[in-house]
Amino acid sequence: MKITILGCGFGTALAVLWNKAGHDVTAWSNNEEEIQDILRHGEHKRLLPGVAVSNRIGFTTDIDCINGADVLVFAIPSPYVREVAKKAAGVIDKKTVVLNVGKGFEEGTAKRLSQVISEELPDNRLAVMAGPCHAEEVGRSIPTTVVMSSEDMTVTEMLQDALQTETFRIYGNEDVAGCEIASALKNPIALCCGIVEGMKLGDNTIASLMTRGLAEITRLGAAMGAKWETFTGLAGVGDLIVTCTSKHSRNHRAGILIGEGMKAADAVANVGTVEGYNCCRIAYKQAYGIHVRTPIIDELYKVCFEDKEPAECVRNLMMRPQIREREQYWNN
Repeated sequence: MKITILGCGFGTALAVLWNKAGHDVTAWSNNEEEIQDILRHGEHKRLLPGVAVSNRIGFTTDIDCINGADVLVFAIPSPYVREVAKKAAGVIDKKTVVLNVGKGFEEGTAKRLSQVISEELPDNRLAVMAGPCHAEEVGRSIPTTVVMSSEDMTVTEMLQDALQTETFRIYGNEDVAGCEIASALKNPIALCCGIVEGMKLGDNTIASLMTRGLAEITRLGAAMGAKWETFTGLAGVGDLIVTCTSKHSRNHRAGILIGEGMKAADAVANVGTVEGYNCCRIAYKQAYGIHVRTPIIDELYKVCFEDKEPAECVRNLMMRPQIREREQYWNN
């Protein structure tokens, strides 16, 4: 297949993966310096050091590379998805299937990224991919499993057949909203886990955050239209585990800096793209607007945007009134 990938972070890892599988792959970036560095060194030294990039992969800053693609992959940070989709609208073929692999919500509208893309590319069939898939490991052909979802199951099955490899297994899921919401909402919880690691609070605290965090994002996700079952799968608990515990997670790394005493905004600037930071603000507002309890996200919001001390927020969480563990959505 002819695959065009927009974005050269995670996109470079996917380009390496699918080029090895025999596809005709081109990767696009609007950053000429990034493209030239990859071509010069044969690897993305800043984001994927040590991952060899074949000269059979095309790299370009020309958006016309989209024309004629069988699959167009959006691997773009959430703040730039609409801008890039608008550029793509002028050259994309109607037959091209669009695949979003980004994670997050659009700032200001709180729309899922597939919704943003669909508004700009209304004539194209669309799917999303989610799950525990750090670029550093995908690019090194380390066995990885993800979930593919589309409102058109023929699209899901086509992408499964075309894009699965011996190191990249793809499961199907019909819950597009759930896959995207789960992928986005795990990021604030991962940021929290990094904070408690930076505070040196221990494994008990991290395990508690991951477990209660999963309950919290499932509760919010279900209220936003997702199926709660999706949060028990690769897009939910799978991605939560890897993002909360991995050294590759930028959310986790930024959280550690915050836990060690750095201001949240400074930690984000230090690490780079930290999707959990903006997602926390969006999730906080969403939960408030639809009257869903999100105590962990509430306290993270105070740390990130009200300069509250993390230790005070931990005390607030520990001293909340007692409740039952079992959530009502398990009975739905």
